[in-house]
Amino acid sequence: MKFVAGIDLGGTAVNYTILSTEAEFLIDGLCEHPSMSKQGPDVCLAQIEEGLKIALDSKGISMHDIAAIGLDTPGPASATGVLSARGSTNFVHADWAGFDIRLHLEERLGRPAVYLNDGNAGALWGHFAVFGSSAKETSVSAIVGTGLGGGVIVNGGVVKGRSGFGGELGHVLIPYQSIAGIEGIVPSCNCGRTGDLESLCSLTAITRTLLPYFLSKNPGHELASLEPQQAAKLVRGLAVKGDSLCREIFRVQAHALGLFFDEMINTFDPDMLFIGGGALEAGLDFQQWFISEVRTGMPNQREEQADIPIQVMPNGDTAGSRGAAVEALKLIQG
Repeated sequence: MKFVAGIDLGGTAVNYTILSTEAEFLIDGLCEHPSMSKQGPDVCLAQIEEGLKIALDSKGISMHDIAAIGLDTPGPASATGVLSARGSTNFVHADWAGFDIRLHLEERLGRPAVYLNDGNAGALWGHFAVFGSSAKETSVSAIVGTGLGGGVIVNGGVVKGRSGFGGELGHVLIPYQSIAGIEGIVPSCNCGRTGDLESLCSLTAITRTLLPYFLSKNPGHELASLEPQQAAKLVRGLAVKGDSLCREIFRVQAHALGLFFDEMINTFDPDMLFIGGGALEAGLDFQQWFISEVRTGMPNQREEQADIPIQVMPNGDTAGSRGAAVEALKLIQG
């Protein structure tokens, strides 16, 4: 039996999975190895190879059994895996600029490799998990983390676009002025835009915009005495416990997602909407409340579209590596 490997490369760790040609995963949870990406491509690629060998050995598989490699990384990068010449937060070493990471990994491992950005990889996994490998359905995924990633899957394939920027959902502008309770806010994004989805729905948005806004109205709140970045990381936990200020922050984020999903519904008429990322790494009660608020934030839908399911991304921590493996499986299956 042949297998494919999925490699999810992050700024600090690499996560691996192994998928059989019978579409069975041999690794259930996280299988991580330090990435050392800040030390540049040579060190990082050696780390990827070392970690892959450890993962394969743990399942009694050799590199000869691997037919293809699927790789995903954070962007910005081209559709084929050439990292931006301007660099990125995760690849700060100068040698990463303009580096063709897919090609170099392919040459190093001696196996054909395919590339997705991490948002698209997660989106592909969610779609595959629900609809299967031969699905013709359409889905849209929003993955809420430090920023906001995601992807659009049409007829089972990732929409990459001309230059690889297809599915940059965090930078889609939304009519945020219609969200109640944030009058006077001017949400700015690191990309330079005002009022895109990421500017309201991300950990960065909580740190820069939403938490300062609500603390200015509630100066006695326990988070007011903390540094902004430290305080922002505590918001979700307090929201889960029912803290009213932190719930209000997540309500705003949910309504922003509702406006965004409405745009996607009117563009793609999808079969499924997925929400993933750290924002929903919580209990079922909080997840259900958040999804309910997303629906509340949507403008009125056509009757035929009001029942489009919204689902939490399955296997959130490992969605990237799983999606990368699915893309590799598609390569060898033609």
